[in-house]
Amino acid sequence: MGIEINKPGSMELLMGNEAIARGALEAGVGVATAYPGTPSSEIITNLGKVAKKMGLYVEWSINEKVAVEVAAAAALSGVRSISAMKQNGLNVALDFLANLVLSGINKGMVLMVGDDPGAQSSSNEQDSRDLAKAIDIPILEPATFQECKDMTKWAFELSEVISNVVMLRSVTRVSHARGNVILGELPAEKNRAHFDTSKKYRGIGGVAAGLHQAVHEKSKKVAEIFESSPFNFYSGPEKPGLLIFTCGSGWLYTMEAIRTLGIEGSVGVAKLGTTWPLPHKFIKTNLARSERVLVIEEVDSFLETNLKEFVVDHMPGYHKFYGKTSGHTRPYGELNVDMVMGAIASLLSMEYVALSPEYEKKSREVAAAWVPPRTSQLCPGCPHRATYWAMKDALKKDGRDGVVAGDIGCYAMGVFPTGFSQINTIHAMGSGMGVASGLGKLDIFGFKQPVLAMTGDSTFFHAVVPPLLNAIHSEADVVLVVMDNSGTAMTGFQPHPGTDKGASGEARPKVSVEKLCESLGVPVTKVDPYDMAATKKAFYDVLQDKGKTRVIISRRECALIRANMQLGPIAKMHIESEKCFGDDCGCNRYCTRVFKCPGLMWDKEAHKARIDEAVCTGCGVCVGVCPQSAIVAEAIK
Repeated sequence: MGIEINKPGSMELLMGNEAIARGALEAGVGVATAYPGTPSSEIITNLGKVAKKMGLYVEWSINEKVAVEVAAAAALSGVRSISAMKQNGLNVALDFLANLVLSGINKGMVLMVGDDPGAQSSSNEQDSRDLAKAIDIPILEPATFQECKDMTKWAFELSEVISNVVMLRSVTRVSHARGNVILGELPAEKNRAHFDTSKKYRGIGGVAAGLHQAVHEKSKKVAEIFESSPFNFYSGPEKPGLLIFTCGSGWLYTMEAIRTLGIEGSVGVAKLGTTWPLPHKFIKTNLARSERVLVIEEVDSFLETNLKEFVVDHMPGYHKFYGKTSGHTRPYGELNVDMVMGAIASLLSMEYVALSPEYEKKSREVAAAWVPPRTSQLCPGCPHRATYWAMKDALKKDGRDGVVAGDIGCYAMGVFPTGFSQINTIHAMGSGMGVASGLGKLDIFGFKQPVLAMTGDSTFFHAVVPPLLNAIHSEADVVLVVMDNSGTAMTGFQPHPGTDKGASGEARPKVSVEKLCESLGVPVTKVDPYDMAATKKAFYDVLQDKGKTRVIISRRECALIRANMQLGPIAKMHIESEKCFGDDCGCNRYCTRVFKCPGLMWDKEAHKARIDEAVCTGCGVCVGVCPQSAIVAEAIK
């Protein structure tokens, strides 16, 4: 049974993102779009599974800007829509959103943004609330799984009241944890789309200033609506010694910290589900309870700063604020209950030690003894490792100190030893090719190094095509390497224009990377990274073809796709022990120290390498790594 279960009043155990998807269904959503990105991906995944049954249109869009544009088209035509993304994606969508809030919409539209405190699966840890405030989008922040569902449904209603987009901001621990959710009713009414051509939705030119003024007036209306929101409430004594203002995941940490410290009778908690614009009466009523205010939130001091600004204008000279600015909580990384307990204890002059030094030391010793050290690395059999190995070899043979501009995806492991530390720059999606395009034009300043830009197949469609066009038009001397592993592997193999399936598994036309590149007039070389000798030669040959933009497509499906299809190893790998001299070889464990495939292990007792058959995919790339030819691949009949 999935999120489409139609049993109002029943309780289900749902992930936060599943609850958001359910809330969208209860709101009567018709169109759902996204570009995959942790921690937001499961919303569209779950809506895609029920699309046919529920009469929805669901798509994994080519990038976040297009995703919002597609969702806006529905909202302009009388169909409720939701678009989901991670915090990095909001940067991509911002250009269109800044204009959409001026033109307004016709039907409810929710923008869901999943922030990633601690950058557990991201290149940075932006706070999306700052961008939403900058372009006047109201912000809702669920703290519980029930709120994920209920707040999503309410966001659609609010969106229609103000004829504008409403943002739902979640964080990793809310989106990916699970909790009980009481279901509501699913609507029976079917969506009908019609664009009223008598209305004009535009914000360009001389009308923009007037529309901007109207958006500010809408914000005042939203603040009034927020005064009676059920997602804002206070708990605790009437006059607490310390007042905590909090929102989202911060509320969960705060309530557990207060219970653990046993201070329910002395600390009050004002919980905000509507964090922008601020509901003035609610804020004023609760700030009047105490002059000492601690703010608990992830990531930036968004709520803390806005509360201080409010006090300056409306309650000057009374409060003392504590939080990120005072150093009681940190403005980076994830919060946890222990951090909140430490902040509260210091303000209440309570003695608090999270762990005794002896316990901490012992726990570290036990972990070091039983848990093998692991770093971020490419999977066993990953074709990207083979591509980087071949490129490393070709660059060394070329001898001109080549520069590698990286991009965002699982191939970003190329910055670490598992990808042989080949990547020199890495920023945003598509920026590898953009930076490479610039490097490829520095010859007039004496720049003679070869330049390569690395990208995956999904990122190629997302953001690499425009900088590729730029490089071609500017005649940049650069090699674009498309590492095509047949899916958006890092976020769960969502489809993209280069695959033949849609969000619900339906057949879709497949866009060819090589035909698209060839149509632009650039030479294209295709290689199979598992064919190491041919791949090394191809890289070297393309590097020598100087003076123009060219493309290498290194294509081999992700090893996890093969595993998910329950296909066995490609070959049977083993070490010929008589050829492996171990520590006496002189190679200094080259196979495990440099090549670093998790399928290769160092046997501490035998002092030799061995194959970990539990994870080895039999790709055979490691055969050429051993200087003694001790690694052997046997064909599986």
